[in-house]
Amino acid sequence: MKVNTDGVLLGAVTDIDGSEKNILDVGTGTGTIALMLAQRLSDCGSADFHVTGIDIDGPSAMEASANFSASPWAERISARQVPLQQYDSAESFDLIVSNPPYFDNSLQAAGERRNAARHTEVDAGEGDSLSYRELIIFAEKHLSASGRLAVILPSDQEKALLRFARSYSLHPVRITRIRTTPRKQPSRIIVQFGRGLQESTEDMVTIQDGGSYTEQYLSITHDFYLFS
Repeated sequence: MKVNTDGVLLGAVTDIDGSEKNILDVGTGTGTIALMLAQRLSDCGSADFHVTGIDIDGPSAMEASANFSASPWAERISARQVPLQQYDSAESFDLIVSNPPYFDNSLQAAGERRNAARHTEVDAGEGDSLSYRELIIFAEKHLSASGRLAVILPSDQEKALLRFARSYSLHPVRITRIRTTPRKQPSRIIVQFGRGLQESTEDMVTIQDGGSYTEQYLSITHDFYLFS
């Protein structure tokens, strides 16, 4: 599974203040988001944190584990092959992040692993899929009192996402809309949820302008990319 812009933006935009101790990355893939969060926490001076990356795909979990072992934070990140629906944990998490599958009705990608990474079926059986619904249900049970859930989804799912989250007493604290160029409508949203009603902020990220990355995008991602 390749590194993608959605995952990089989620890892870069999600709010971190250094107080997060227990973090869960759902659908970790190569482990990019987990590694970014570990880097940011370390930069905040935090030395008492642990990031767990879980993925239903065995080769992805193995690749993430190898990447974690080769990182400066090897003792603070771990990977497991397990679907979220079967993740049996009594832990509470200060932060749960996920770049979930969201192509509910799109054409199937070539290869079963790519399909599993890109698609979610609303009525699939337990352990067969991952959607924002499973994430919200899990977060309602496992977030700490001040914990947050951060997800990235297509913009056209915003209303359904917010409505479903409200039914589990999770409310947006920040909504970041992402557009590829200034003339295009946002194609993605990053929503960060917390427990109970809270003041919510909104912002916009524009990736490119005139064929080049915007200063805004470079500023957000410069700690993670090697730009030429």
